Amino acid sequence: MRALALLAVAGIALAAAAAFWAGEQLTRPARALAALPTDPPGVQALRFRSASGADLSAWFVPGRKHAGAIVLLHGIRSNKEAMLARARFLHRLGFSLLLVDLQAHGESEGERIAFGYREASDVAASIRKLNELAPKERIGALGRSLGAAAIVFSDVQPLLAATVLESLYPTVHDALAHRLRIRFGALGPWLAPLLLMQLEPRLGVRPEQLRPIDRLALFRHPVLLAHGAADRHTPIDEAERMFAALPGEKESFFVAAAAHVDLHRAGEDEYERRIGAFFMKHLRKSDGG
Repeated sequence: MRALALLAVAGIALAAAAAFWAGEQLTRPARALAALPTDPPGVQALRFRSASGADLSAWFVPGRKHAGAIVLLHGIRSNKEAMLARARFLHRLGFSLLLVDLQAHGESEGERIAFGYREASDVAASIRKLNELAPKERIGALGRSLGAAAIVFSDVQPLLAATVLESLYPTVHDALAHRLRIRFGALGPWLAPLLLMQLEPRLGVRPEQLRPIDRLALFRHPVLLAHGAADRHTPIDEAERMFAALPGEKESFFVAAAAHVDLHRAGEDEYERRIGAFFMKHLRKSDGG
């Protein structure tokens, strides 16, 4: 009995240590340098301050007058360079674009990745900056995974004319449970509480605050929800629940056979057609304004 008790204690200690290590890996910064691209043409490098205090790195691509402007926000442990392919086809359509490294990513400052909660202040700063760079343009936002959550947690919804949310998670509990199940099988979801209990001491945010699905009612402007139909990190039924929670004009785009991957790469021409048409419909102005 004593040996069994010792084994149980050792197992619990090992699980706690593994969860602590996983929490560290999930939230540590993802630094990366990126060379200024030449395509699309006219890219300008800039830095600006987020309300969180982080100094953000970004690229601005000027577009045609009255064509609209879009903030592009990358996924977790990625950076603005991952949004270049989207920037290229959207620039061909005339849009002005701002590609941003969210805090603790790429070349931006920041101590921890916060699953969209702290990054929401970066979204607000990015919208203000894009309004300065492309004045009087209708503003849209496109966020992938972490970037989508940051848009949802921000308070910029009244400033946007159109939003694309890609591969959004509904709640942090669901997101962790699915990812742990993929990694550890049936045991995975039982490890989720060990990670969730680290959120407040590490990030100053409680699990109940990381529920994007509860904030979708704030989106009164048009929203396109894009998702991989074979996404195991956020299964399609959860994407359908989030789509149902959107109250206003909305579209869904489920990319067949796509997992939790870059939907532009997976959807190719159909992605560009759907996303381009959505933004042109809602951001375009006539030459007369």
